[in-house]
Formats: sequence, structure tokens, C-alpha cells
Amino acid sequence: MSPPLDAIGVTFAQRLRGGAGPATALTERGAENALPVLSPLAPLLPGGGLRRGSTVAVHGSASLLLALLAGASRSGAWSAVVGVPTLGMAAAAEAGVVLERLALVPDPGSDLAGVLAALADGMDVVAVGATGRLRGMEVRRLVARARQRGTVLVGFGGWPGAELRLSVEAPVWQGLGDGHGYLRARQVTVRVDGRGSATRPRRYDLSLPALDGGVAEVAPVGIVPAASGVVAVEPEVAWARQAEAV
Repeated sequence: MSPPLDAIGVTFAQRLRGGAGPATALTERGAENALPVLSPLAPLLPGGGLRRGSTVAVHGSASLLLALLAGASRSGAWSAVVGVPTLGMAAAAEAGVVLERLALVPDPGSDLAGVLAALADGMDVVAVGATGRLRGMEVRRLVARARQRGTVLVGFGGWPGAELRLSVEAPVWQGLGDGHGYLRARQVTVRVDGRGSATRPRRYDLSLPALDGGVAEVAPVGIVPAASGVVAVEPEVAWARQAEAV
């Protein structure tokens, strides 16, 4: 087994090496040019879904990354997350990701580009959290490969020249009051910008994670006072708590 496939794991390696992966050339997909997402996320994305062959950058929230994967996996898509060791199966399941169609590669080894290329041949969505290790030529080759295969590349923390960027801002946690209680849900503002139809920045308020662990729209009625069980948390503190939860 080659090093890239060895990093992925035996089951998925056999699937990819045998040519039985779910991803096929984009020209063979016909009208299926976008992967569906959970309904609260649809307004964030041009066309209401993850366009096949596109590149997306997600900043500041593992919950947002998992929410994007959840809708795609429920529709039958296969996903992989590479180089994000703090993300586990329990968090993915709570977010609604279908675990049978999810591959986690916490440590891709020294050949990150090779692992991503192999996954792009067999997955519908490939998320990577170590894009800084990729050289410019490798990024260009991966983008071209993903475009030809119809695979969505998601950079967790950024992707050079991403067509769409999603950033979480102003997190407000629910559940704490008077120094006691548990963090149960979080209201955030998601900033959307990018290239093409996403050139003009937009902002959307979401509950992420919601009380059920998924994602929900937030009615534009302002922020509930802290006395009602909502307390503002600094972004750095919120992110640290989220990483610990994952």
C-alpha cells in the first residue's frame, strides 16, 4: 500500500485504489452540480448548496465545518476530514454527520498532498486543517483535480484563493447564569464572502451548535439579556471551550 493510502486506512484505501469510490468525473454527473446542506445553511451558499468542484474556507468553528458535512452526508455523500486531530466521531455524530460515510485522518503523515489527492478521487467532500503545509504548486494541482472530479475542497482555517469564505463572529453562549450551569447552545454570526457571486460580504445569525447539537436559524429579535440565561463569551474563550468539547 502506498504511503498516502496507508494514511487513509485500509478500508477506504481499498475503496479508492479499486476505483469504487463515490466521486466520478464532474462531466459524468449531469445536473447534479451541488451537494445539499442543512436548510439553515442554505442561504449562506450560492445556489443553496456546496457546488461540486469548488473550494470553501471555514474559519473559527468546528461546528460550522461539521454542519456543512452533515447535510451532504445525509444526502449520501462521502466526506473526509484530514489534519484536524481535535475533531472526533462523537462530535461528528452529534452534529448529524452519517459516520458510515465519514473518514477521519488526524495525521496524514509527510505526504499531505498525496493523501488529499487520493481522497479527492474517492470522496465528495474533503476538508483539511493543515493547508499551510501545502506548496503553491500542490494547491493548484489539488484544485484542478477536485474540479475535474467534482469534489468539494474545504479548508478548515483557510484555503488559498477559496471561492467562498465562511467565518464565525461574535459567539454568544447559552446555559450559564450567575456562575453556574452548562454551555448548551451558541448564537453566532456567520460572515460570508468570496469570489464571483459571493463577492459582496453578507452576515447571517445562527444557533451553532443548537440545543440538539445541530444548527438552527436565529430570529432577528436581538440578543436575550444575560439574566435570561445567555452570556457573552469572548471568541478566544468560546473557541477553547469548543475545542475541548470536540
